[in-house]
Amino acid sequence: MRTISSEFLAIDRKSRARLPSLGVNTRPVSTRICDFDDVIIPMEPEEAMLEAARCVHCPDPAPCMLACPAHNDIPSAMWLIEQGEFLEAAKIYRQTSSMPEICGRVCPQEQLCQGSCSHLKSSASVQTGPLEAFVTCYERRAVGVEIPVGKPTGKKVAMVGAGPASLSCADQLVQRGHKVTIFEAKPAPGGLLTYGIPNFKLPKEVVFCRVQDLERAGVEFIYSTYVGKDKKIDDLFAEGYNAAFVGVGTLIDALMEVPGEDLPGVYKATEFLARANVDLALLPPDKRSRPEIGKKVAVIGGGDTASDCLRTALRLGAEQVVCLYRRTEKEMPGGRHDRELAREEGAQYQFLTQPVRFIADEDGHLAQIECIRMVLGEPDAKGRRKPVPVEGSNFIVEADTAVLALGYWPDPTIGDTTPDLKTRDWGLIVVDPATGATSRPGVYAGGDDVTGPDLVVTAMVAGRKAAAAIDAYLQSK
Repeated sequence: MRTISSEFLAIDRKSRARLPSLGVNTRPVSTRICDFDDVIIPMEPEEAMLEAARCVHCPDPAPCMLACPAHNDIPSAMWLIEQGEFLEAAKIYRQTSSMPEICGRVCPQEQLCQGSCSHLKSSASVQTGPLEAFVTCYERRAVGVEIPVGKPTGKKVAMVGAGPASLSCADQLVQRGHKVTIFEAKPAPGGLLTYGIPNFKLPKEVVFCRVQDLERAGVEFIYSTYVGKDKKIDDLFAEGYNAAFVGVGTLIDALMEVPGEDLPGVYKATEFLARANVDLALLPPDKRSRPEIGKKVAVIGGGDTASDCLRTALRLGAEQVVCLYRRTEKEMPGGRHDRELAREEGAQYQFLTQPVRFIADEDGHLAQIECIRMVLGEPDAKGRRKPVPVEGSNFIVEADTAVLALGYWPDPTIGDTTPDLKTRDWGLIVVDPATGATSRPGVYAGGDDVTGPDLVVTAMVAGRKAAAAIDAYLQSK
């Protein structure tokens, strides 16, 4: 626990609001890079109260609340935390979020609630994310978490995929009295939360505890069942389900389509992270071994997944880890905080760098990456300046391991095997944005399989929104 002076405690609340944040405490770099345990040191109650007391309670609607995709009532939660009413604060979060203990850890708060805090004009923003995680974990330790179950309606809903969208949809449907069964292609639940986000950012225990909440509420999980292959959406309705929700995410890795990317030593990010971070017993049989890496690792990409791969490679024992990104840091889509942690741990960055070829050694294993320098040209359709190659600027990066963290594509299987289900852009499912309803009556969808790769919190919100629509649909029947 960090020491808080008596002088600090004596300062009145209005004065404390002008003081810098206590920040988030992390384990020493020398210790944390030796394991995959959580890097964050949890707040102590006194620290949480003092940090929450910095909130000045902006007039409604508060900027932090508007910036939160779930529209959590953050000012009310801050007031309760300041008073030491941690359990009441946890209730506030659970009114609008189905997984606050997870969102408090993995949301890019600097781009959302914390990034909208009025304190940014004078000092550091209030640590809203860590406080959300603190009170909801305090609640679990102190009294446990129980999902209230509604009066049984006799209606059955099938969920496809056990990621954040489906888990959140299930949370809301069981509270309305519907029977929910979740079909998951992998051996364990969580989707991206389990197989894509490393333990040092999101301990698996946090995810599995939330799954256990759902199981106690009556949600059934069926694993190693790939809907679209092992059974189809039509089969679910034939088995007696009255509605279905599709939340399969987007976990097909994008390719570079350059020579040599199929060489031994070149990994796709999803496989690399899963094999490095997940209990081998929870992996598919053909993936139950740790990735073998060399001394020099290059990660290609600029999102949060790239940061996760950099930090994972360091924990696997790499001596040199570098991120290759074709734009500048300003254009990087990943969170700044994750990059700061990666740099602390020893990761390096080469910007305006585009790999064009992976080169093998005499044994056929990756040895080098040929790259070319880039400059930023005119903005593309999304407003980001387009990277343009500099002719004749090719150079070599020494690397015996490379990880492609280039983004994700949707799995087209559901669309290809479900009659009358409208899709777009290589398999994304078309829905009514207000309800999650698809072109197929009784079938709803939400999360990354609708939007493309996005945030955990937006998938959670989509699942809750679809649950309300599914409930209305079932009542109409």
